[in-house]
Amino acid sequence: MAEPVDFAVVGGGPAGLRAAWMALQAGIAPRLYDAMPSVGRKFLVAGKGGLNFTNVSEKISEAYSGTQAGSDVWGSLLGESGAEDFREWARELGVESIAKPNGRVYPAKMKAAPMLRRWVQKLKAGGGQIFVNHRLAGIGREVGGGWRLDFETPEGRRVEVARAVVLAMGGGSWPQTGSDGKWQEMLQGLGVGVAPLHPANCGWDFAEPVFGKAAGMPLKNIAARCGDIEVKGEILVTDTGLEGGAIYRLTPFLRGHPLVTVDLKPAFSRSDLLDKMQECKRFHLEEAFERCRVRDCGKVLMESHPLRETWKTAEEFVSAVKALPFPLARSRPLDEAISSAGGVCWSGLDENLMLRELPGIFLAGEMIDWEAPTGGYLLQGCFSTGTRAGRGAAAWARRGMGEGIAEGRMGWKKDES
Repeated sequence: MAEPVDFAVVGGGPAGLRAAWMALQAGIAPRLYDAMPSVGRKFLVAGKGGLNFTNVSEKISEAYSGTQAGSDVWGSLLGESGAEDFREWARELGVESIAKPNGRVYPAKMKAAPMLRRWVQKLKAGGGQIFVNHRLAGIGREVGGGWRLDFETPEGRRVEVARAVVLAMGGGSWPQTGSDGKWQEMLQGLGVGVAPLHPANCGWDFAEPVFGKAAGMPLKNIAARCGDIEVKGEILVTDTGLEGGAIYRLTPFLRGHPLVTVDLKPAFSRSDLLDKMQECKRFHLEEAFERCRVRDCGKVLMESHPLRETWKTAEEFVSAVKALPFPLARSRPLDEAISSAGGVCWSGLDENLMLRELPGIFLAGEMIDWEAPTGGYLLQGCFSTGTRAGRGAAAWARRGMGEGIAEGRMGWKKDES
């Protein structure tokens, strides 16, 4: 049998790296295993456009959703390690950050690689070890306590035994970075409840392929609505449908009601737009476009719209400008999504993010059933869950080392509804 280690992390994304960091803070040297040839691959992909790593919005906890999560879960997690904690930690790494007026926070130099490089250097300098090309193939209980971790490596099978384990293998999006969701069957086989993974922060396909002329064109300064939910932002028209920040934020609601209506002129009321058309002696579509200043992508979409022939009056035209409907057929595939929804159910986790069915195994990041929009919320969620799971696992490891265990830090109650 392999010599037991105190603290093992499986998954080298931001949640796993943060959990390993928390082990160091507790005086425990962690071992981190990743399936890919290097760690932080999805982190680097996220940072290509200028790493947006958190958000200082006062309403940040409202951005998170997930089935079976009690209303106070994210308030507790973010209260323990929120946006300012993330920024201070980055500063300790030598990475200064800038908060934009919209709440998004970026490294001052707008790059992800320096943060990741210093993160890894600090872990190794503190005694942490990182093993790449180690794909977790199985988990088993070890006689006498601890967990057996079976890894597939280029050199063959490798077995490790750990007193405390943090699993942070990501969701199911961007499988080329190692986040492929293949852990689902493994955990289900161990009796863990797992909600199916779905695409999140993803594009959606049109129900009717009639908007090809607008492909590649952006819709800026619009408001998009699904049911009672409205968000402002931008949308990009693709060859098959719609994507972009506004669509990403609506994705949880589109799953149940795949229809989005777009207000092309949210800064103007219906009355404002009708006033612009009062001097028209008779309704003419081209003149209506000009008077309401519906141009570029908005005009192309309206000209291609199946309902175009029903706009016979100024009132009907303005109604379309304020609520242009787009029936959608389906979301884009999971492997195209920025992130995923679904995962291990909250009801299966205790206050320290430990699996109730598998004592000593903790979860962090997108393996848990939560989702959030882009804008810094995703990485903050990984950071916060990695902090909680890392602290919980460190306390569990210390108990196994005969040093007692700290009290739980969660502060939420299991949602029995």
